[in-house]
Amino acid sequence: MPELILFNKPFRVLSQFRSDGDKETLASYIKIPEVYPAGRLDYDSEGLMILTADGAWQHKISHPRKKLGKTYWVQVEGQVDDKALQALRKGVLLKDGKTRPAQARVMAQPPDLWSRTPPIRYRAEIPDSWLELTIFEGRNRQVRRMTAAVGFPTLRLIRYAVGQWTVQGLAPGESRRVQV
Repeated sequence: MPELILFNKPFRVLSQFRSDGDKETLASYIKIPEVYPAGRLDYDSEGLMILTADGAWQHKISHPRKKLGKTYWVQVEGQVDDKALQALRKGVLLKDGKTRPAQARVMAQPPDLWSRTPPIRYRAEIPDSWLELTIFEGRNRQVRRMTAAVGFPTLRLIRYAVGQWTVQGLAPGESRRVQV
């Protein structure tokens, strides 16, 4: 029976095991041999990563044609309006083409959210808001580029879920094994 490792990747950790200068990597947290990430998560993003030793499951989780949704909690600069939500839901034109339609909604700040070091920049004169955004592809820095394209730059990006698996109950740097 295949096994997956659910990992809550902390902010400013590379989603690879190989060292890259002085940046922290997965090797600081995952001590299980022969597992590999099923997809990537940017250095300056946080949240759920799935690792496995099973190549078929790695492909099933990470390949865009499998249409496995990836849900993000996104703190953005400004108060998100209906026009921006509709654009995200229809697909946003980026330099590398139009994105697939996303599921998008405004949400309250997630309860019991862990703190981030360093914290996001705070500006009293500029409000912020939270989005829950589910995408079905995985372009480079896609969520950040999508929110910027509709006028709301990303301040903090947390991957909450990949398909049925969530980061719920995992503190940054913690992992849990699940059978599939």
